[in-house]
Amino acid sequence: MNTSTDLQVLTDFLDRYGAALVAGDLPAITGCYAMPGMVVADAYSFSFTTPAAVALSFVGAAPDYQDRELVAANAQILHVRPVSALLTMVAVEWEYLDSRGCAVPGERFEYLLRMTDDGPAICTVIRAG
Repeated sequence: MNTSTDLQVLTDFLDRYGAALVAGDLPAITGCYAMPGMVVADAYSFSFTTPAAVALSFVGAAPDYQDRELVAANAQILHVRPVSALLTMVAVEWEYLDSRGCAVPGERFEYLLRMTDDGPAICTVIRAG
C-alpha cells in the first residue's frame, strides 16, 4: 500500500465525503476519518480520538447545509502532494449546488490523507482562508 496521488481514487473519496456532508450522514462522515485526527483553522483547532467525537463536531453542519438548501458538494482538487509513503496532502476548493441548481461558492481546505486498507482517510483538516 502506498500514498495515493491517483486523481480518480482521491476524487472518489472526496465525492463520498461531500455526499455524506450534505446528507448529514454522520456514520459516513466519521468513516472518512482516521483516528486520531485534527482540525486547524485561523481561530481554533481541535483534535479527536473517537468516531463519536468526529460525529459531534459535524452535528451542526447538516442543518446549515439544509438552511442554505445545498444538495450537492463538489470538490475541485487544486493540488496533490505526496508527503510520505502513506500520506498525501490534498488542497481542495468545495463548490456547492443548491436546490435550484445554482453553484454556490464554497471554502478551501487542505486535507492530510493517510492511505489505509480501505482507501484514503482524513488525518488533518486545515481550513485555508
